[in-house]
Amino acid sequence: MTLIPTVKCRDIAEAVQFYTGVLDFEHQGTWPEGGDPAFAIVTRDGHELHLSSHSGDGVYGQAVAVLADDVEGLFKRFVARGLDISAKPDSPVHQAPLIQSWGTREFYADDPSGNTLRFIQRL
Repeated sequence: MTLIPTVKCRDIAEAVQFYTGVLDFEHQGTWPEGGDPAFAIVTRDGHELHLSSHSGDGVYGQAVAVLADDVEGLFKRFVARGLDISAKPDSPVHQAPLIQSWGTREFYADDPSGNTLRFIQRL
């Protein structure tokens, strides 16, 4: 069994640009190819993520956990690729990877639709 999250997006083209341009996912396709509502598939390291601007496909502001081996390296790479960390200055976990009391090192990245990807490294 494979679980694939579907992330609700306001603008599918903007979402694809963020996930591919900043978070280094690969775009597999968008249907239909122009305009909204639409559905897209992006992949990274063999894992798939679905993006949708269709009504009924999730809600804005959801969180998706992403397990990773090196959150420090990912954070630096994403900032270099344009991740804007200024939007939530009062959220330390959006500013840099932090060690959490539950035994993980994490940072959060918000997409243009307000969804949060929580990059988590288990210690």
